[in-house]
Amino acid sequence: MLDDADVKRWYDNLAASSQITAEVYLRSLGLYCELNRTNPKEILLKAGSKSFRDSFIDFVRRLEREGRAGSYIERFKKVLMSWLLYNGVNVKLKVNIRSSSDTPTITDERVPTRDELAGIIRRASARGRVAVAMMAFSGLRPESLGDYLGRDGIRLGDFPEAKITKEGVEFEKLPARVLIRRNLSKGRFQYFTFIPEEAATYIREYLQERVKQNEQLSPESPLLQFDPRGKKKNAFLRTTLVTRDIREAIRAAGFKWRPYILRAYCDTAFDIAESKGLISHPWRVFFMGHKGDIEARYSTNKGRLPHEMVEQMRDAYKRCQRFLQTIGAEEEESKEKIMRAFKEQFLLLAGLKKEEIQKINLDELSNEELQSIVRQRLLGEMAINGSRQKVVPLQEVKSWIRQGYEYVASLPSGEAIVKVPF
Repeated sequence: MLDDADVKRWYDNLAASSQITAEVYLRSLGLYCELNRTNPKEILLKAGSKSFRDSFIDFVRRLEREGRAGSYIERFKKVLMSWLLYNGVNVKLKVNIRSSSDTPTITDERVPTRDELAGIIRRASARGRVAVAMMAFSGLRPESLGDYLGRDGIRLGDFPEAKITKEGVEFEKLPARVLIRRNLSKGRFQYFTFIPEEAATYIREYLQERVKQNEQLSPESPLLQFDPRGKKKNAFLRTTLVTRDIREAIRAAGFKWRPYILRAYCDTAFDIAESKGLISHPWRVFFMGHKGDIEARYSTNKGRLPHEMVEQMRDAYKRCQRFLQTIGAEEEESKEKIMRAFKEQFLLLAGLKKEEIQKINLDELSNEELQSIVRQRLLGEMAINGSRQKVVPLQEVKSWIRQGYEYVASLPSGEAIVKVPF
């Protein structure tokens, strides 16, 4: 196919945007030509004619009778339209395809549970564990870990908080940031996400193995490297090999999911965290590599966000960790349940009703905010309206002292002055 100069130009033009799209479209065009005993040049000559339209309709109906999915047939239509439009032939293929959006291979696919993900990780190789963790915990796409041609991918220098040592790497701060450079981003914009402690552990263990094989690590070193025992053909691990590692681990765990299901696992975890008020919607969208409000600010600020905002985003990710990680999640959840119960009891003792407490996000409530609520309830509005003193009947002084007020003085009128002690 690429021996045809025009096909080669069309292919290169597609590849400038997406190498994977170029490969898929080229193969689809070739398959269409093979199945219909034609060639790209003949398609251009017949485009717009009744015979071409009838031929394509017959092709579609034949594939439908063979039980092909609507989405599979729709791809041929998109490829032909791309080839025709590139060559200046503006012909619309008005062919109705039954259930063109159907994807039967993933219709019944569900997101793994945390225990199922743990089983996948246990059965993965050291390199595979890193790939699984980066997708499941950080939402990365396989193409970001290693591009289609093996020319680029995540490097050790893309972890700003990672310090390279003689033994491998150490992360100076967790959760640790990972930068996804513009050329590795599907949306073609630079963004960042985070890795939790579990992912950092897998990365450390994997890099320690590579150091033992006498590899000299540097900021330019690929996160995912070819097995030194195999034949190294590219500087980085290609996308197909990244997904192969993941697929082998999934199959070994007894499942038939696609590697991309791990990204769905991450997105679902963020969704749950957002529903609990642990992370804002724009931030979880940004972490998943989608365009949004944060992306606009991030790119217009030349790839730099204020330090305070980065730390707030780190804290938000940290709050989501218990829905992502497979190690230590139960212990963390137990601690949070105990703290939540303590806060609830404390507020009940302060006089709040259960209906009022249900409106408060106890997971997000800081100690300072808790104390403020209790003070306001115990001492009324005096703590916030600037009035520190109160005149009360002398016989009520004991009652006010029990509520936290301090006695100041008695008045000739049979009244007394009490004040807020702060």
